[in-house]
Amino acid sequence: MDQEQAPNGLSSCYRHPGVETGIRCTRCERPICPDCMVSASVGFQCPECVRNGSGTGHAPGASRPRTLAGAAVTAGDPHLVTKILIGLNLAVFVAALAVPALVEDLMLIGRAFDFQTAQWLGVADGEWYRLVTSMFLHQEVWHIGFNMIGLWVLGGPLEPAFGRVRYLALYLLSGLAGSALTYLLAAPNSGSLGASGAVWGLMGATFVLVRRLKYDPRPVVGLIALNVLITVVFRDTIAWQAHLGGLVAGAIIAYGMVGGPRERRAPMQWGACALVLAASLVTVVVRSSDLSVLMLG
Repeated sequence: MDQEQAPNGLSSCYRHPGVETGIRCTRCERPICPDCMVSASVGFQCPECVRNGSGTGHAPGASRPRTLAGAAVTAGDPHLVTKILIGLNLAVFVAALAVPALVEDLMLIGRAFDFQTAQWLGVADGEWYRLVTSMFLHQEVWHIGFNMIGLWVLGGPLEPAFGRVRYLALYLLSGLAGSALTYLLAAPNSGSLGASGAVWGLMGATFVLVRRLKYDPRPVVGLIALNVLITVVFRDTIAWQAHLGGLVAGAIIAYGMVGGPRERRAPMQWGACALVLAASLVTVVVRSSDLSVLMLG
């Protein structure tokens, strides 16, 4: 049965009424949204055609369909990882409210002197874990609220399109890249925290995915432009370095996930993740070396 046409001419996904899409299954020609797309040799197919063996969306003998990024489609909640990430951020937020000392212990600090213990602390002093823990740390309600809304809105379509493992790698590596650039460019004793770098990585990945699916990119471009404007206006109170690092890293990883030819998809995916990870680690090592020289001086 054909689907209802939206005012802009797009059809609604036959499995998710109300979700507009311009893509149709190459076998049955029913409209399918990104959550339902299974990559085939030519175009995309719906889960039913793949499951019934009427299409070519999986290799001979394969029993499970694949996502756009090549991951096996898993049963259950398609947004499981997104919900877990939101839960972790909320848990750390509540813990920091209950134990305020956690903020100083987990936030991103390049180098600072603790007069109470008469010791140096920060990433330059070997506390590399701060690059990751700071990604889950928030202090203000508005801060975690904006970030978690962004994580839910952007992560919702990305997780089923990439698959859980690839999506989690995108999130964590984007956040790490944001932390690394903040560590490189921000004042060494200036604290930084928040999931903004990872969320901006999802924003960059969304742009790449929209371009890959040949959707209208203007809404995503508008969202990025609005967030860039907010970052510029409040640059004195926002870690713009994390935003920039996350955005670039997310776009690079997403292109590796879905941008290349299907036969070279796996090497490109591993290569993109390895590139972002290596660039982040080199940035941290170089910055730590510079700060160690300053400490000795």
